Amino acid sequence: MQYTHEHLEIQKTLRRFIDDEINPHVDEWEAAEIFPAHEVFKKLGNLGMLGLNKPEAFGGAGLDYSYAMAMAEALGHVSCGGVPMAIGVQTDMCTPALARFGSDELRREFLAPAIAGDTVGCIGVSEPGAGSDVAGLKSHARKDGDDYLISGQKMWITNSLQADWMCMLVNTSDGPVHRNKSLVMVPMDSPGIEKAKKIRKIGMNSSDTGLIYFDNVRVPQRYRIGEEGQGFVYQMQQFQEERLWAAASSLEPMEDCIAQTIEWAQQRHMFGGTLADQQWVQFKLAELKTEVEALRALTYRACDLHVQGEDVLELASMAKLKTGRLTRQVSDTCLQFWGGMGFTLENRVSRLYRDGRLGSIGGGADEVMLGILAKTMGIAKRPPRG
Repeated sequence: MQYTHEHLEIQKTLRRFIDDEINPHVDEWEAAEIFPAHEVFKKLGNLGMLGLNKPEAFGGAGLDYSYAMAMAEALGHVSCGGVPMAIGVQTDMCTPALARFGSDELRREFLAPAIAGDTVGCIGVSEPGAGSDVAGLKSHARKDGDDYLISGQKMWITNSLQADWMCMLVNTSDGPVHRNKSLVMVPMDSPGIEKAKKIRKIGMNSSDTGLIYFDNVRVPQRYRIGEEGQGFVYQMQQFQEERLWAAASSLEPMEDCIAQTIEWAQQRHMFGGTLADQQWVQFKLAELKTEVEALRALTYRACDLHVQGEDVLELASMAKLKTGRLTRQVSDTCLQFWGGMGFTLENRVSRLYRDGRLGSIGGGADEVMLGILAKTMGIAKRPPRG
């Protein structure tokens, strides 16, 4: 994949916006453990950044996915992980299935305002007993006339304390677990919804994360995305873009972490020279930069094939796996070179160390990615499941 002038202009505009409107406030938002999502999203919507690859009929730019990838990469310029993740939920996690399979009525009601930045969305998949095991979720919807009555709970839900709506994966029948789920758009001001708890985390602090209860929440069946029982399939497709987004958005933070560490090492005097004079330090940083470039190549290749309409389950899973592990490796190695300064809360390297740890857990844990790869490689079989 080669970025064109148009791709680079989008990135230039976004980085300028980040420098002016986001990075000056990141420390404040991190301390508050929340950022003003509606305010930030509206400004991004005004720039046309929330629907680059969404249909023009609903306010999007109608571009191919490579432009969304360019945006994800530029979001790595934000000096924390929580704000980019919240934006990525809006653009690449809770709206792809809506844009692809939702009715025109549903897209007018939910997608168009999300692209404009007038509403904030969240994706409701994980539950206390079903995180990486998506098929095992327990929340359910029973039919009552033309409505669904939804009960259950969702946990670890990014944006949920500020969200106007949730794209919720919920059991809509008692059939086999891969064919009994539907994606349903749920307004978050509906009676029966309780935002029960703000979850405090060791990283991604500026991103609000909630535990949400649903008690017979009435939602029209017309709020279902696509066909009933196809929610698991739609969500798996949605995950592919989420995982590519995660990989692309990790590249600049890792590059920046390495660059800052080089600068520190060149200034840090010890044993008659600088830290950067130590061959071990030189070689480790060179190796890490090589690994980041290898991840970039993998991510770009997956994006290319995705734009061409090919199934990138295997490559997206590889990119997601490598992203989580490499972010941990880069931040841990660089933090070690910073010594005691790396163990301070304000240090940017320590922030990546904390924020980046989620990469091997959220959106499918490393072990889930390895399981997917074992299946795509034909060396593991999916166990039967009722």
